[in-house]
Formats: sequence, C-alpha cells, structure tokens
Amino acid sequence: MKFQCYTLGCKVNQYETQAMEQQLLALGHEIAQEDCDLYIINTCTVTAVADRKNRTLIRRIRREHPNAVLGVCGCYAQISPQEVQELGVDVISGSGGREQFVQLLLQAQRDKQLVQVDQALKRRCFERLPAGGLSERTRAMLKVQDGCSNFCSYCIIPYARGPVRSLPLEQAVEDTVHLAELGYHEIVVTGIEIASWGWDLKNGQRFTQLCQAICEAAPEVRIRLGSLEPRVIDEEFCRTMSKYDNFCPQFHLSLQSGCDTVLKRMRRKYDSARYYQSVELLKSYFPDCAITTDLIVGFPGETEEELRESLDFARKCGFAAMHIFPYSKRDGTPAASMSDQILKSEKAERAARGAKVASELREVFDRAMLGKEQEVLFEQMEGEFFTGHAKNGVKVYARGEHLYNTLCSVIPTALREDGVEAELLPRQSN
Repeated sequence: MKFQCYTLGCKVNQYETQAMEQQLLALGHEIAQEDCDLYIINTCTVTAVADRKNRTLIRRIRREHPNAVLGVCGCYAQISPQEVQELGVDVISGSGGREQFVQLLLQAQRDKQLVQVDQALKRRCFERLPAGGLSERTRAMLKVQDGCSNFCSYCIIPYARGPVRSLPLEQAVEDTVHLAELGYHEIVVTGIEIASWGWDLKNGQRFTQLCQAICEAAPEVRIRLGSLEPRVIDEEFCRTMSKYDNFCPQFHLSLQSGCDTVLKRMRRKYDSARYYQSVELLKSYFPDCAITTDLIVGFPGETEEELRESLDFARKCGFAAMHIFPYSKRDGTPAASMSDQILKSEKAERAARGAKVASELREVFDRAMLGKEQEVLFEQMEGEFFTGHAKNGVKVYARGEHLYNTLCSVIPTALREDGVEAELLPRQSN
C-alpha cells in the first residue's frame, strides 16, 4: 500500500508523524507522492488559523483523492472530532494512541467511519514511539514528554494533550544511544512542555538530569532543546549544561508578554523579573548563545502602554529571533470570555509592530556572528547554496560540494534575510 503524510503544527506532531511513517514502512508499506491508497493528516489546534488550515487541507485531500482512505489525527481531531467527521474523513483519532491509529488505518474501508478519541485529561501514561526520522533526514527528534498542566488562560493545549507524562530517564538514554548508532549528527529533544519532564515520575529526577544524561549518552552528537518554560533555567541548569561541548547554545524561552499585568491575566507562572533572570544566566554561562521566544500581541485588555512595555522588554532581552502571534480566541479557555477583546485589525497592526522589532533584533544578533567561526550541520540544497544550522540555531548558507549531512566549520561573511552567508574553512584531515 502507498501512503503519504501531512503534518501541521509543532515538532511533537512532526515526531509523531515520523513514528507513524516508520511503523507503516516496517509493515511493508511505501511512502509515495501521488496515487496513494492512504493519506494521513496530523493536525494542530493552537490557534483559529491552525483550525482553518486543518479544514482546508482535509477538504483538499478528500476532493483530490475520493477513493483513498483518509485518516486524521492530532490536537484538532481531539478537540473537535465532530467537525472532522463532517469533512468526510474515514479514520479519526485524537492526540494519543498512535499505534492503534495505524492499525485502524489498515483496517479502514471507504464506506465505514472509524473514530478513536479518548478523554485527554484522564491520560496518565507516556506513549513511547520509535525515536528519530527517516533515513534522508539529517537530524532526529527525541520526544521525552507529553501533556501540559499549566492551563494558561489563552491555551487549549492542556485540554488537547492532557496532563504531564514523561519518558523514563533510562528509556530516553536508550533511545539517544540508538539514534547515535544510526548516524544522526543532531538530536532535538522535544515535547509539549519539556521543562516539566519528571514531575509525574515522582523519583526526584528533573529536567537538568535528563539533559545531562542525554548529552553523556551521545557525546559526538549535537543535542538541541525544544521550547522551554523560563523557570527551568537556574544556576544548577546553566552550571551543569555549560560543561558539555555537544550541547547546543540555543534556548527558546516562551515569553508571551513582557508586561507583568498581561502575564498575570495570561496565568503565566513567572513575571518579567524572573524571566530576565533566566536570560542573564544563559548569557553568562553560554556566551553568544541564541535566546529566542514567542510573543502574543492583542491579548484581551492589552493597552497601548502594555504593548510598549512588552516590546521594550523584548529589546532589553536582545532576542536572536521572535515569533509574533496575534492573540487567537479559543473557545473553552478562560481568555475567550474575557471582556475587552481587541479587534482583528488592531491585533494585525500590533503584530506588524512586533515583527518590526523582531527583525531589528535578529539583524543585530546575526551581524554579531560575522567573522566568528561556527560549526554548521548542512541539511539541504537551496539554489546554489547548501544550507544548515549553526549550533546556536542560525541558518547558514555556504557554497561547496558534498556537504549534505556533514558538520563543517565556517566563517559567516554576510547577512541574509533569514540567516547568514558563510565561507567554508578547510576540513581537518584525520
């Protein structure tokens, strides 16, 4: 059977799609680009825009491939299974039970709808899936955690993913060693809220111990972290992890707002002072590290002064990159019923202002890299350049031959719109 997968949303979704691909390949099925017997769509529901993208893609695949089996899973299917059913989908699964979903897909018939959606908030076990990716990928993902128990006032994800569940440390190490043996040069540690890793294990282990163990399990492989809650960054974390040469100095610290009154309405668990403490610690222990973030603008009740305060705080932190999101109203969350909802046009204008600040900060950070030697993992060709990423996450363009899936030293020489252009340094012979 030929199949094709589509993934919307976060790195966890990418990881879970890759795991399903591996399961189907192991059963003798074949990935193809056209005339497939099976199509799988792994959905996201973090914003209303994400929901629209889900529906558009589902409708297109159903229209273009009326005789194929169409399976839809992920957070949108978890939160809105009835909407998915009405789109002519054959197999519907939520944000868990990936192995059972694959089995349902293989049993599916075009004239019978199969639905598997549990109650996410009752989940207590971590679903371990095959780690890594397909052979043509240069980096692997290692999912170590699922779920979120923060219940920020704007966010639907705790309802879609359930409470915190962690992959035991021994299994995380085992998967890391396996990925290193497969030849991956970089492992991205991912999860829904990885800073909460270990809370549910109740054995005293916490996120710093996990990072340390993974780095030691694969000393020749670059270890990169996914999005972090800023409170996990403390003196112990920085002192411990700064000792590992294979630990990538890129830290995506979720901010959402740089204004304390807005953070309080968002029900975030930190204030700007605690966040900035994390920024200073990272810059102290990891010189030239890249700190990136997310920023929501137009949250209910956000005043012009609160927005200015938030953008000024972003400048103070000196982020290497910022993802700017206009607030998206999600039914079922406390923020959806707050008064003083801001007009869509106003949110768009504020997002544009945030994007301008983000662009200015990115240019400052990238310019500071010029002339400084960087190690780059090259991943693909784009026009006349090979492109890859430095240890700090910045995208690098370089001319050369046979660079795919290689680690090379370069000197950045010029700025590009989304990164830097660089010259290769001579490779050292063994």
